[in-house]
Amino acid sequence: MNKLHIAIATHNIKETIKDYTIRLGVEPCSFVLNEYALWRTESLNLSVRQDSTCKPGELRHLGWEDSSAEEFSQDSDVNGIVWERFTAQQQADEINEIWPEANFIPE
Repeated sequence: MNKLHIAIATHNIKETIKDYTIRLGVEPCSFVLNEYALWRTESLNLSVRQDSTCKPGELRHLGWEDSSAEEFSQDSDVNGIVWERFTAQQQADEINEIWPEANFIPE
């Protein structure tokens, strides 16, 4: 099954987590203090990253969480938007490489 992945930037991760937890009805499944949060619902994979190089709410990239992906990949569409494709485990590996303290294990 494919889940749409949306990655956005924020300047206030704490308030963004509060807001999106209410909007999505679930707590993030991965969280790195002052830097990152990830929600995985039945239909959506949403990540938010504290990123001062982007405007708050700016799209960082899109993608698909795809259980059949053989490897993590990315390309750009005709509009210059980066699209990633990955399994839940490949995403967890990337999160844990960037933030070892996350110790994220997907369900």
